[in-house]
Amino acid sequence: MTKLNTWLEKTKPLIAVIVIDDLSHAVPMAKALVAGGIHLLEITLRTEVGLAAIKQIRDQVPEAIVGAGTVCNVKDYQSAIDAGAQFIVSPGLTTDLIEKAKQVESAGQWDGVFLPGVATASEIMVAKQAGFAQLKCFPASAIGGCSILKAWAGPFDSVGFCPTGGISLDNYQSYLSLPNVICIGGSWLTEASLMTTENWPEIELRAKTIQA
Repeated sequence: MTKLNTWLEKTKPLIAVIVIDDLSHAVPMAKALVAGGIHLLEITLRTEVGLAAIKQIRDQVPEAIVGAGTVCNVKDYQSAIDAGAQFIVSPGLTTDLIEKAKQVESAGQWDGVFLPGVATASEIMVAKQAGFAQLKCFPASAIGGCSILKAWAGPFDSVGFCPTGGISLDNYQSYLSLPNVICIGGSWLTEASLMTTENWPEIELRAKTIQA
């Protein structure tokens, strides 16, 4: 059993994909999600405060499992580790990222989870060859959604996917019903309007509505 599977036994099967513009929102937002039963929090590195937000959540919300998203290069990979990220998510997979992941693992520098992104059969084959058996499917809805995941189940029956991109309250259960989907990634729990207005009760409510 992988570390991600172990985490998923203790939380709902959803990774909250979060964009933080205001650092003061990090901790109350994380507490709201945890209170609603969502513990896997992916803080995207799309803003200047992403890394600082990861540090704050690690320090102040111990119940959260916090990771870094939109990690596209080796520099960001190392910065995420230094910030305390417990998992790292990338929209794709490069030779540099493969080498970095192997380096930090072999050196015992990090014992977290790396979830690289794939969008084609060839990319899955490259990821499998590199030793990855759990992958992010991105952008899920744009490349075929549940249909493509069903198609991949035959040739890649040993791979577990986390579809992200276009996942919503209306369709997430369809994805979770697939045997090769281990969890989903979604941003609707912390959409921008809720973050801007600091509507933490609504974020907690949305988290509570997620069914395993």
